[in-house]
Amino acid sequence: MPSKIVPVIMAGGKGTRLWPLSRSAAPKQFLQFLGDHSLFQKTLQRVSDPRRYTPAVVVTNAEFRFMVAEQARALEAPLSSILLEPIARNTAPALAAAAFAVQREYGDDAIMQVLASDHEIDAGDHYFDCIRIARETARAGKLVTFGIRPTEPATGYGYIETGADLATGAKTVARFVEKPNRERAEELLASGRYLWNSGMFMLPVGRFLAEILRYAPAVHEAALRAFQDRKHDLDFDRLDEAAFSQAPDISVDYAVFENTADAAVVPSSFSWSDLGSWDSVWAIGEKDKQGNVVGENASVSNTRNSLVLSRDIHLAVHGLEDVAVIASEDAVYVGHLKDSQDVGKIVKKLAMSAKTRPLTETHPTSYRPWGDVSSVLSGERFEVKRLHVTPGRKISLQKHHHRSEHWIVVRGTAEITIGSETRLLHENESVYIPQGVVHRLTNPGKIPLELIEVQTGSYLKDDDTVRLADEFGRT
Repeated sequence: MPSKIVPVIMAGGKGTRLWPLSRSAAPKQFLQFLGDHSLFQKTLQRVSDPRRYTPAVVVTNAEFRFMVAEQARALEAPLSSILLEPIARNTAPALAAAAFAVQREYGDDAIMQVLASDHEIDAGDHYFDCIRIARETARAGKLVTFGIRPTEPATGYGYIETGADLATGAKTVARFVEKPNRERAEELLASGRYLWNSGMFMLPVGRFLAEILRYAPAVHEAALRAFQDRKHDLDFDRLDEAAFSQAPDISVDYAVFENTADAAVVPSSFSWSDLGSWDSVWAIGEKDKQGNVVGENASVSNTRNSLVLSRDIHLAVHGLEDVAVIASEDAVYVGHLKDSQDVGKIVKKLAMSAKTRPLTETHPTSYRPWGDVSSVLSGERFEVKRLHVTPGRKISLQKHHHRSEHWIVVRGTAEITIGSETRLLHENESVYIPQGVVHRLTNPGKIPLELIEVQTGSYLKDDDTVRLADEFGRT
């Protein structure tokens, strides 16, 4: 039996409940809300001890693949594999595919720990005590979930009713309860028998796949074929789309845990939040004497019990109480903290209009495998962008049919290829790339390269980029 736990990190969600910072193309797991690391990176750090864990398996989608790879690289965190879902099919097919990957590498006796990439967890001694109990329980053949001891009658979580005690310190699962209303949640809390369903699991791989086959055979068949017919692409494994699309859209809770007789739960009291709304971000943040959580680009005056965060501009708030004020580069959200569960209603309304829909999908700053690019200013026939290129990375060899570009180096050294000529460009130097001319930009240095790019022409969309060669396999 393998001695180490195999972490499986689910990183494909596109939630927008933390809008305007979290958007479908840049969801919350890859953002830094409080501190120096994203939630995904914090998840990697929790499974970084090589005495306890193997390198992680990450399940995500093609759109996020380079963010996963780059954020892991920044931590120097090795990954066992990055599985790419070709289409969203909920957690049961995704976990089944991951289990086949773990089975192939480590065998039926492997124990895999399933973690969400967007949870905030205090990984102290009690947390790892719960991990130990879950591991022992999984080794005994149980499918284990982690149940968080509730601290309030929350309506945003599902609940687990605990049953009999097990010898390992876990409990059997009596039943799962859907997200309750406030009155029902108060009843569950008062009974003392119910835990919040965290969505984290510890699973014996062979037993888990057997239960998938028994209770959700269509999921098992589709995930197995998708894994067997996967295509290796650079550092990624693309699950076969034709096979994976045949899987039912179903969660692992419905597919397996509500049917199996071998479900167990570890009652857990470590600090945990799924950061599903701005009030939960406020709850875990470091507060000033007035109860405010204030980001670096923000100032408050005569304000109490509020969350004030800004990604780019400086945000000043005066004379408010119990509010969330959140600013991105192109949008600001203001609302009562107690109503922050309803941010999704605003996002849906914005998505109904072609004019405002982009505010729900993308940021002015977008992440590329070579760095990032931000839109600074745009108008008729021109756009100004700011580019950051990671040391050692290069953009594709490319050309544009409908625009020319002017690059100005702000920081670092750029290696510029224009046609057949290659030369170095230093700070405060610039170069012009005519329309239709093949070109490439490389950062040969040891520090990030920052440039200003001015585009001019009749058509400035990204689909005017013709890639002739690309080290990241893009076309």
